[in-house]
Amino acid sequence: MGLLRSLAMLSLLTLILWLPRFNAQSTNSARALDALLQDYAYRAFVLPRTGIPYDGIVPSNLTGIKIAAMRLRSGSLKSRGVRMYKEFGIPEGVVVRPYVERVVLVYQNLGNWSGRYYPLPGYTYIAPVLGLLAYDASNLSATNLPGLDIMASGNPLNITFLNVRSAADGSIAKCVWFDSHGFPSLSNVTSGNVCSTIQQGHFSIVVESLAPSPAPVSPTPSPPNVGTGPSGGGKKKNSKKVWPIIGSVLGGLLLLVLLSFLILWAQKLKQRKKVQQMERAAEVGESLQMTMVGETKAPAAMVTRTQPTLENEYVP
Repeated sequence: MGLLRSLAMLSLLTLILWLPRFNAQSTNSARALDALLQDYAYRAFVLPRTGIPYDGIVPSNLTGIKIAAMRLRSGSLKSRGVRMYKEFGIPEGVVVRPYVERVVLVYQNLGNWSGRYYPLPGYTYIAPVLGLLAYDASNLSATNLPGLDIMASGNPLNITFLNVRSAADGSIAKCVWFDSHGFPSLSNVTSGNVCSTIQQGHFSIVVESLAPSPAPVSPTPSPPNVGTGPSGGGKKKNSKKVWPIIGSVLGGLLLLVLLSFLILWAQKLKQRKKVQQMERAAEVGESLQMTMVGETKAPAAMVTRTQPTLENEYVP
C-alpha cells in the first residue's frame, strides 16, 4: 500500500507540474530581474554621498532599461522626504520596515521590457513600467538582498510619468501597481499623467485593449479559396497554438499509462515475493511421511517416542 500511495502522489505531482504556469513564470522572472538590477545599481556607488542619485549601467542584453540608486538615512527619509527622485516625489512621513539605519532606493525604468516582465492581459501600456524598491544600505557590495517595505504614513508618493503615449478616443487611462508578488491593482489617474501610491512597487499607466472592428460584409461575397488568404494564416497560427496543448495532453496520458503499468508490475512483484517466502518456509519445515488410507494419500505421524505401558506393571 505504501508503494501504491507513493506512485499515486508521484502521478499527481507530475500532472500539477504539467499545468500552465505563465503567471508564476513571469513573477519569478520579474523577481530575478529585481535582484539583478539591485546588483548593478549598487555598483554605481563608487564614492557615494547621501541623498545623491547615481545612475547605473545595465548588462548589454537588457539595453533599454534604466536604473539608479540613492542612499538615504531612514530618519531623514521620514522627516524630510525627497522632493523628486526621477519620476517619484516622496513626501515626509515615509517609514521603512523593518527599520535600518540607512536605506538605498533603487529606481527602475523598464522601457520596452515592461510588457515582458509585467504582462497585463486585456490592457495596453501607454507608459513604461517604473519601479521603486528599498534595500538595506549597510553593505553596498551585497547581492540578492531582501527588499524592505516603505510605507507613507501621511501624504502618498506621487509618480509623474514623462513619456506617455496618447490613448485612443474613448479610452480611459488607469494607473496600475504591481506588488512584490506581481499581483496588479488598478486605480484612477490622479491628474494628467500622475499616479499615487503609499508603498513601493512597480507602476505604469494602461488603457483597455480595444478589439479590432469587424470588416464590412460584402453584399455578394465570393467563396473563399481553401488554404489561402488571411484565414489560412489564422489557421496556421491557431494550429501553432493548438499543437503544444495537444502534445502536453498526449504526454500526460502517456505518463499515466506508464505509471499504471508500473503499479501493476509492483503488485505482481509483491505477490511473487510472498509465494517465494512460502516456498522457502515449506522447504525449511519438517516433511511428513505419506501413507495410503484406502484410496486417499494422507500424512502419517512418525513413531511416538514414549512407548505405552500397562498400568498393572507398576503394581507392587
